[in-house]
Amino acid sequence: FMGIAFLSGLLALLTPCVFPLIPMTVSFFTKGSHGDHKGFKNALFYGLFIILIFSFIGVVFSKLFGDQIGDIIAVHWIPNLLFFIIFVVFALSFLGWFEITLPSSFVNKIDARSEKQGLGGVFFMAMTLVLVTFSCTGPIVSTILIQSAGGSWLMPIFGMFGFSFALALPFTLFAAFPSLLKGLPRSGGWLNSVKVVLGFVELALAFKFLSQIDLVYGFNILNRDTFLIIWIVIFAVMGFYIIGKIRLPHDSPLEHLTVFRLLMALVTFGFTIYLTLGLIGAPLKMMSGVLPPMHTQEFNLLKEDKQANYLCEEPMYGQDFHMPHNLQGYYDLRQAISCAIEQDKPIFLDYTGKGCSNCRMFENNVWAEEKNLAIMKEDYVVLAMYGDHSIPLPKGEEFEIDGELYDDIKTANPYFMKQYLGTVAKPSYFVLAYDKEKSRKDKIVLKELQKRTNFEEGYDEKIFHEFLKNGLKEYRLMK
Repeated sequence: FMGIAFLSGLLALLTPCVFPLIPMTVSFFTKGSHGDHKGFKNALFYGLFIILIFSFIGVVFSKLFGDQIGDIIAVHWIPNLLFFIIFVVFALSFLGWFEITLPSSFVNKIDARSEKQGLGGVFFMAMTLVLVTFSCTGPIVSTILIQSAGGSWLMPIFGMFGFSFALALPFTLFAAFPSLLKGLPRSGGWLNSVKVVLGFVELALAFKFLSQIDLVYGFNILNRDTFLIIWIVIFAVMGFYIIGKIRLPHDSPLEHLTVFRLLMALVTFGFTIYLTLGLIGAPLKMMSGVLPPMHTQEFNLLKEDKQANYLCEEPMYGQDFHMPHNLQGYYDLRQAISCAIEQDKPIFLDYTGKGCSNCRMFENNVWAEEKNLAIMKEDYVVLAMYGDHSIPLPKGEEFEIDGELYDDIKTANPYFMKQYLGTVAKPSYFVLAYDKEKSRKDKIVLKELQKRTNFEEGYDEKIFHEFLKNGLKEYRLMK
């Protein structure tokens, strides 16, 4: 994530708000230094202050929202709708409809303080850069912060550090080696083209948040087919823009197609064709964390294998939840235990969520491997426990602990995970077994045989296969 943030910082450098400031700022630091390295020292602190300012934004964001913001974004319509609107507004700004700027009086006050001597003046110069480039950096910074919200509280801090490090690097580098400035390309219409391309990307990302609302609340309006069509149109238009077939208000005439533009167009059109294959049922594993899941797709020429593991009884909540890859299983712990005892199999517990992008990535890139699916279908009773979808528990199954009522699977499932398995991270995978020695007729006791979360080793199908095999081995040893 920090690497992606760093690349975003490099992209921000190529926008018309930032790029022209590089030679201007560097010449200010190097002018009159007379070889005493004062200019280099000031440029070094200038870059450091840029990093500190953006990192401070990351700290504030992390402090305000912490780890909980990920679950809120995953399931609640208000932040998702808000982020959709924000991304669309930023996209339209990048496309040239209007420009987002901070109040000029505020920027002028900060700029006036930058004229002071010493490190204080250098700090306010850095602050001025952050403010005057806001119309280009603001949308990118917002994107990084919002995307970081689904992970650890450290992610916004590391994201802002990576972004600001890339942004500050050329100012320090060119101050140390002023002769390199000669190699910089001249400012021109290509800077606006970079900004417009970023606008298309922002517009595409906006629909991810709208899709999240549709998925969690079950509207089935922005299903996989519709989402793919929207993205195909956006990236096709972006491709035609890159080759100069479409011009926007602030664009300069494109006299000839450079090699770089040609390569960018080929990548964009190639990605568009890749997305098009998804309309006939291609899994598009690379995009599984962004696209709606396969079960929302209405048109699919690539039929899935209809062979499925045997179910003991019809699963509760089956109308609300779906298993990927034609797996059949349960969404209720008691049903899964009952079937596991009947079939003499261990339970594969998948703690997941409708709004969990990492869950979809793991299912499409790791579960989908034939050897893993075979074990899950034949040797396990699969149990998917959702921690982000509200369905009332059946009458008589509600319980109250320390004054808090648990009458919904959205509260009961996380309580079970935290109390008995020690985590509410999504996805988390466990192999559980019915412990005959400790269980009584009125009390079923489960034994944990294997535990794994996808954040430990990444999306590795071989490690997951070993996890499944070791779970079976442990289950056979305990019998």
